[in-house]
Parts: sequence; C-alpha cells; structure tokens
Amino acid sequence: MAATMPALDATNLRILALLQANARMSNAEIARMVQIAPSAVYERIRKLEESGVIQGYEARIDPKALGLGVTAFISVRSDDRWGDLTTAEALARVPEVQEIHGIAGEDCYLVKVRAADTEALVKMLGERFGKVDAVRSTRTTIVLRTVKETAKLPLGGLATTNVAKAPARNGHGL
Repeated sequence: MAATMPALDATNLRILALLQANARMSNAEIARMVQIAPSAVYERIRKLEESGVIQGYEARIDPKALGLGVTAFISVRSDDRWGDLTTAEALARVPEVQEIHGIAGEDCYLVKVRAADTEALVKMLGERFGKVDAVRSTRTTIVLRTVKETAKLPLGGLATTNVAKAPARNGHGL
C-alpha cells in the first residue's frame, strides 16, 4: 500500500520539475535552487517516492543505438470483457512493448513497440501478438519520424516560480 500522498505545494512541484529536467541533480543542488535545507529536500523526495508520485528513475537510451530503429503503434482489438486485463497483461510480457493503453472506440488497446526493422515487427506480430488467444485483430502504424517524445509532465504552469524552468546541466535547457 502506498504512503499517504504528500501535498503538491509549490516547493514539491519545483522539486519535481527539477528532477524531471535532471534526475541526477543532487539534493544539495536542489536545495540551493528551491531555497530549503538539503535534509528537507531529502525528506520531501522520500515522501514523494513512498507515495508513488515519483514512480522511479531511469536512463533514456537512444533506441537506434541498440538497433531498434522502428517504432510502431499497434491498435489491438480483443475479446476481453471491459475491465479484464488478460490480453493487456499478455502483451505487457512482450519485451519490445513499451506502452499499453486501454482506449475507447472500436479497438481495445493502443500499444507502442520498438523493433529492429519491419521484418522483426512482422515476426513480433505473428509470433507474439498472434499467440494471444483473445486478440481478434491488429492494425499497425509505423512511425516515419519522431518530432517529440518525452515522459516529462507539464509542471511549469503548476509551479509558481521560474525554478520549474531551470536549465539542465548542459546549459541548453534540454
């Protein structure tokens, strides 16, 4: 069971914005930017983690560097009843699947995948998606170019100061 959700006051929002910009920023550096003690920053981050507001930290890796040059979105129609996650759980076990969203409309799920090439994508669809009993059909859209892709949430309008827009360490605001 998650801890009680801490108040998302201006200070917590500023801390979250700074961590989104650079999750490797030290507590001391965050403390200087939000003007509170490093021990208070540590405690606030700990509470945000325990409550599930901060769900984890991970490195963003260039998929092409790993030979995963094809991104595709797959619309999946299944026989699952509403609320039954059997198909979603089966698809979540496919290593190339990055995201699964239950959606409204004719399809049941929208799934984001990465593959080495179109041949690997076809193999994944046939050997993995096709083996899930409840999957009735799929419709695949291959991404030609990615203009923006981020996991960052728009905190800038929530935080009351410009600290949320503080530049990352590279000096370019990226």
